[in-house]
Amino acid sequence: MQEKRAKWSGHLSFVLAAAASAIGLGNLWRFPYLAAQYGGGAFIAAYIILSLTLGFTLLVTEISIGRKSHQSQITAFTKLGGKKWAWVGIFSTIVPFLILPYYSVIGGWVVKYFVHYFLATFNCASQISDPKVYFESFISSGLTPVTYMIIFILFTFSVIMLGVKNGIEKANAVLMPLLFLTAIALSIYILFLPGAMEGVKYYLIPNFSRCDSIAKVFLGAMGQMFFSLSLAMGIMVTYGSYMLKSSSIPNAAVRIAFADTFIAVLSGFMVIPVVHAFATTAGQDPETALKAGPGLLFMSLPEIFGTFGAAGNVLALAFFTLVFFAALTSAISMSEACVAAICDYLKWSRRKAAVSFAIFTVFTGIISALSIKALDFFDSLVNSLIMPVTAIGITIFAGWFYGANKIVEEMEMNGNLFRPKRTFAVALKYFAPILVVAILISEICRALGIGGWNI
Repeated sequence: MQEKRAKWSGHLSFVLAAAASAIGLGNLWRFPYLAAQYGGGAFIAAYIILSLTLGFTLLVTEISIGRKSHQSQITAFTKLGGKKWAWVGIFSTIVPFLILPYYSVIGGWVVKYFVHYFLATFNCASQISDPKVYFESFISSGLTPVTYMIIFILFTFSVIMLGVKNGIEKANAVLMPLLFLTAIALSIYILFLPGAMEGVKYYLIPNFSRCDSIAKVFLGAMGQMFFSLSLAMGIMVTYGSYMLKSSSIPNAAVRIAFADTFIAVLSGFMVIPVVHAFATTAGQDPETALKAGPGLLFMSLPEIFGTFGAAGNVLALAFFTLVFFAALTSAISMSEACVAAICDYLKWSRRKAAVSFAIFTVFTGIISALSIKALDFFDSLVNSLIMPVTAIGITIFAGWFYGANKIVEEMEMNGNLFRPKRTFAVALKYFAPILVVAILISEICRALGIGGWNI
């Protein structure tokens, strides 16, 4: 017999859970270097505009589909639209199924660095003399990255096993405030470091000489916003299925977008000033230093932290604590989308679904833990192809088949008024599909290095 569907305790619980999903590793390293590449303040402005327009439109759509259907993504589209829309649910489920294993590998890297800096802070470990050698030695050391990946997966699924209220809700009630407080405290500290203000200017002042065109600024911001808000990953549909009818979907979407944008912008204040100051002192180009990708977290920043001596260990520990919180909350949300899908589709108990998927995640993650090329392949496949195609399917389903009016009806349950009905309908039916197609094209060009894309 299938278990009764869980519900969030209240509106705030849902907002915290959805915001926790949105705030992940991409906010902490990808947003800063994209902002540096695409004109600083110009990119930030474009990101904020897109989050409150396209991001809001897709967020309320996915949440409404979940709450209306009371199903996770794999069965929600079939329930509301029939079997011909089953592919959208399947694609939405494939995304977290493929992402979580390699995301857990990176989460394991975070655990490794957290442990190292924790020990170093209390003089139980030596400083990292050569961050590049340290990182490459670690990820190529066979079972060591696999072990840390498994530790990260155990953290994740220990929360999932406890359920929606006792696990996810309670974890986010602790982790999210800690994440915000740590981010704010770390940003304030970094802003007072020598040379930090030059990095702040580099970050905030619009500079179009750093990008090819305004179109690329918006496409870059749109791609980051799309992935950062956990869209087309099944998460918002699943979390929406646990949402109380009395909760306001538009209100929740605005808060989620705000929280995600706040941490993304704040991450620039944590990363860019120290990287800019270090690069300038070393006679390097700050833009080149900021293009290190994941290496920014695991090689560039540890090198910079090492220049602060003992204080650098404390700074690094605070930073990797923040990164761990962000990684864990996002992993929890992806796991929940997958576990809920298994429960809804196969009618399994939560415990059986969680244990089975945890085992799947471990064995699939081993492939990426032992091969960076495999990790890059899965990341490129999901981000450049499957997610945009899924989003196209969602916008067509919601805008042209199911109907924007039904989405609005769900948002207006229990007297929750939603006034911009016509604007929303136009955005969902016309603008959203066009912009998502633009994301698909730009991501494919980015992955293949076509048209000057180099990120």
